[in-house]
Amino acid sequence: MPSILRAEPTTVTDFQADEGDGLFVRAAGRAMQVLGAFHQAGGPLSLSEIATRAQIDRSAAQRIVHTLMKLGYLRRGPDGRGYLPGIRLLDHTLDVLRLDPVVQKATPVLLELRKTVRERVDFSLWDETRLIYALRMQSKRETFYATLVGHSVPTYCTAGGRAALSVLPEDAARAIIERTPRHAYTPRTETDTDAILAHVAKARADGFAVVVDEFVQGEVAVAVAVHRGDNVPLGAIHVAGSLSEWTPDDFVNHVGPVATEAARAIIGSL
Repeated sequence: MPSILRAEPTTVTDFQADEGDGLFVRAAGRAMQVLGAFHQAGGPLSLSEIATRAQIDRSAAQRIVHTLMKLGYLRRGPDGRGYLPGIRLLDHTLDVLRLDPVVQKATPVLLELRKTVRERVDFSLWDETRLIYALRMQSKRETFYATLVGHSVPTYCTAGGRAALSVLPEDAARAIIERTPRHAYTPRTETDTDAILAHVAKARADGFAVVVDEFVQGEVAVAVAVHRGDNVPLGAIHVAGSLSEWTPDDFVNHVGPVATEAARAIIGSL
């Protein structure tokens, strides 16, 4: 089963310099490879595991890990075993969020939306085959994964993803869907390209997307894209509710109009 915490980008980061790229710093690239080794980790990693995941030799991994430890970007795991990301990385997370102009504009709008709908409200940023959560405003019932900024989800089977895809021309949306690994997260997850595009077309016509039981069982979600009107999505507002408390139609009637208005307010301020 693929992780529900992180949807991997389909564009692989090239940590090596292209031939003739004199500005590329290989040491910086290798340091990022080491930090990236933790993306799918379930706990502390040993030096050998870091080297294997980062695809570098153990000697290079040892030097880079030592350097990152000194700088506070890595730390020892419990009882001094293995390594974990260090808290200094959170300084950079803060910089990303506080300096992003869309997040700046979206935050006060989403705070008001949360007061209105009294359900979980999130804002995510567009990364083509996935969305990365930048703001998470919780409801009365939550799981650990649903509280984490940086959690990412695929675009093909989530409300936010389909809302964002609806901003694109159909051929561009199809190309993104076709190069995305399409997993069945629940028995109701749609993985057929044409069927997904039909949902995207409906989101384009309605102005918002609705997903029921496709990514998280027992959840209904409504999402509206945020964009500048140039066929390029910037992100999406998501509102999620429990099917134990809402029928899909009631939830859409409750959330759709106010989420759409919130997106318009953000778009108008950009």
